[in-house]
Amino acid sequence: MRRKRLQFFLGATICLASAFPAKADDKAQPLPGTQPLTITEPLDEVMVAGISRYAVRALSESQKHRDEVWKLDAENAERVGKVMDDRRARFCAIIGAVDERVAAHDFEVVANVGGDGVVARVNGGAVTAYAARWQVLDGVHGEGLLLVPKTPPIARIIALPDADWTPEQFVGLAKGLGEHETIPAELALAGAEVLIPTLVSRDDTFSGNPAVAFTNQPHREFIYRQAFELGRHIIGYEVEKVLAAVDLCQKRNDEQKVKLPIGVAGVSEGGLVALYSAAIDPRIDAALVSGYFQERTNVWQEPIYRNVWSQLTEFGDAEIAGMIAPRTLVIEACAVPEVAGPPVVRSGRHGGAAPGAIKTCPIASVRAEFARASRHFADTQSAPKIAMIESGGGTGPSGSVGALTTFLKALNAKLDKLPKLDNLSRLRNAAAAGDRQRRQVQELTDFTQRLLRSSTKVRDAFWAKADRTSLANWEKSSEFYRNFVWEEMIGKLPEPTVPPNVRTRQIVDDAAFKGYEVVLDVYPDVIAAGILLLPKNMRADEKRPVVVCQHGLEGVPQDTLATTGEGYKYYKSFAVDLAKQGFIVYAPQNPYRGEDRFRVLQRQSNPLKLSLFSYIIRQHERTLEWLATLPNVDAKRIGFYGLSYGGKTAMRVPAILNKQYALSICSADFNDWIRKNSSVEDSYSYVYTGEYEMPEWNMGHIASYAELASLISPRPFMVERGHDDGVAPDEWVAAEFARVRRHYDKLGIGDGTDIEFFNGPHTIHGVGTYEFLRKHLR
Repeated sequence: MRRKRLQFFLGATICLASAFPAKADDKAQPLPGTQPLTITEPLDEVMVAGISRYAVRALSESQKHRDEVWKLDAENAERVGKVMDDRRARFCAIIGAVDERVAAHDFEVVANVGGDGVVARVNGGAVTAYAARWQVLDGVHGEGLLLVPKTPPIARIIALPDADWTPEQFVGLAKGLGEHETIPAELALAGAEVLIPTLVSRDDTFSGNPAVAFTNQPHREFIYRQAFELGRHIIGYEVEKVLAAVDLCQKRNDEQKVKLPIGVAGVSEGGLVALYSAAIDPRIDAALVSGYFQERTNVWQEPIYRNVWSQLTEFGDAEIAGMIAPRTLVIEACAVPEVAGPPVVRSGRHGGAAPGAIKTCPIASVRAEFARASRHFADTQSAPKIAMIESGGGTGPSGSVGALTTFLKALNAKLDKLPKLDNLSRLRNAAAAGDRQRRQVQELTDFTQRLLRSSTKVRDAFWAKADRTSLANWEKSSEFYRNFVWEEMIGKLPEPTVPPNVRTRQIVDDAAFKGYEVVLDVYPDVIAAGILLLPKNMRADEKRPVVVCQHGLEGVPQDTLATTGEGYKYYKSFAVDLAKQGFIVYAPQNPYRGEDRFRVLQRQSNPLKLSLFSYIIRQHERTLEWLATLPNVDAKRIGFYGLSYGGKTAMRVPAILNKQYALSICSADFNDWIRKNSSVEDSYSYVYTGEYEMPEWNMGHIASYAELASLISPRPFMVERGHDDGVAPDEWVAAEFARVRRHYDKLGIGDGTDIEFFNGPHTIHGVGTYEFLRKHLR
């Protein structure tokens, strides 16, 4: 199917000419007032590749921006403390570490009836290992091992393994790691009390719901997919587990009337969590980050569960390190467990996990980012507090002598050399690692699903200041929400920086209309494109309304014109129908085409506080500006009508470009959007599909479809819904639309909104919607 559709697009001119003949001598003529369009490559491919280049370039330039911002802040000594507090608060927000932790009494020893919870003894009893757990959030616990030295501890350390290592492996009680990588045991033998949390793994065993489906998403991605839409993140959840442990370390210090230093250490994924935790919590005196520290320009090539909204606008690894200063940070360049991608799809499971790889950090990248971090430490007069240790030139094992010694000395350990691990005596098995992993995944799933169920109330509270007492008051008060949605949820690009340079070529000459392929420049490398249909029966001085007909996922503008085949199956040639009814029609090319090629755009853009719709909004804005200059276009009567992914566009673009679009029709997409993205209890959910670009940061607490429709108001808004559409059940659609209807009725403009249900599938129906267009655009 993919190959067939590409061939259709490559042969678009031929196919269209066959259905709507053009004269041979004027077929490629430009529209008067525009330049000839000479691009020969498929415009969707040109568009997606150009946006990718733009985003990658912006990622590279983001480092310079961060340098400038941090330098300015460092120069203002009086404000440094408050600036850093504000930074930490923003950092907590973007990683989703925002929930109130449960006040726990102490670490709980997990034991069988009559047992003491002892799992193993190290070096003949010098260290005892206990199975432990601790409370974190409501219904969420940390679990792992607690290593307690026989002598009074010199420090308290949280040691975080890589996501695919169990605590037992990290200590050396289970096979899987090299003999030199048992970091926690060595730290405990040096006199530290060491907690080893279980991280959510990259396995896919528990990624799903037995009542719905299972997927090949790593557990980390499975949690990420649910949480991102609700302003939470697997990273934030695991940082909260570390900080809850720090709470207990501090509590033990207070109760025992000691001031033992607190440290965190981690390898690979555990290194990420250790770095972030130390940056957030000043109670952590020292951090050891092994195998996770480098330039993050290519973070979009890493697994999706490392995707953090807006992170690189302010926080590269060096800047995160800067929040640790003047405390101690030890960076260890070393080998890590490499990951080529998600688990292979097994029988009985859905596929669709996002691509992404983990590789040992290139030593040049580690050194470059360390140099930047060192400057931040120098700004706080604490340059000696940051150190970099290269294990085997950056490819040796984690836990090198130099790294551990430097870290321990920062925690006031008085060592000539590290004690040697002689023997481990395993006394009993802790809870099966699989059961412990299942609990970790299930608790975070349950917590996130509770957030989903309460998200409507959170949105209602956020929108409480919107004034619906009159239409004028609504239009005034809604501007704050429109700007907030654009800047904080969608991501706002600057205004276009290049002239539009409009290029066109005629591709259709029908008895009723002419058709032109159109390309406009938006930014360097970024184009807008589409097909313009101009009815032939227009007088020179006549102004006509315009309908923008938007294709869906993997579509092209030609699909909206097709009178046969796959395009007609879904779009029913609605662009042609409307042109024959006398409307000027414009069918834009949107960039959601090319499967992973376009989905990666979301990954490249999110760290910059941008999304796919950041580009789409500016593309439409530029297109509308040009359409308004055409002699027969009435710029005050431009409506939007989109199917499927085009329906997603219908909810977002007219909500932002409220002054340019006179109405919007959402076909085959309108539903309870937050539930659609985050639910693990419904087969309709995107959690179970390959559309990993769908989650939008914290949308569940900002604006679902009812709120976006309210931003379209007072412009007319309509929903077109087939009873057999698999996007969502009718009940979801009707319930969400009821909120829209109430909003329009409260403003006294109830006749400005409508919904049409029809017997049919995921398709344009073109009955009530055509009447709606005639009513409101005529």
